[in-house]
Amino acid sequence: MQIARVLATVVLLFMTAAHAADERQFVPLPDRMRDHMLHNMRDHLLAIQTITRQLAAGQYDAAADTAEARLGMTSLQRHDAAHMASYMPRGMQAAGTAMHQAASRFAITARNAEVEGGLARAFGALSRVMAACVACHSAYRIH
Repeated sequence: MQIARVLATVVLLFMTAAHAADERQFVPLPDRMRDHMLHNMRDHLLAIQTITRQLAAGQYDAAADTAEARLGMTSLQRHDAAHMASYMPRGMQAAGTAMHQAASRFAITARNAEVEGGLARAFGALSRVMAACVACHSAYRIH
């Protein structure tokens, strides 16, 4: 019984310390907006998974199509980005724009991968997409 209490206390302290150490800027959003943004980010992650699978299979055009449709500049309307942006700090907006622009550049790189640089160049371009994701997630939180 005593050991269980000690373990529970240690876990609680660890969770409190981990939460207190989160120095990212909190971005308050209405619940529906937060849920929408989380849905979009989960879709971004699924898109990156699909893209890496397509690249591994040598399906460069399919990877380009996935990137542009789900992450690139043409995806902004689908994600209702104009409405979302007004709730975001400028730095968060900039990180999002950088990610969408990098995804569109990746799409161009992937389409030319068989001719210009191959898989390494395509993955290099994809890493720039992911770097924008990491930068935003490192600086901001929504819950």
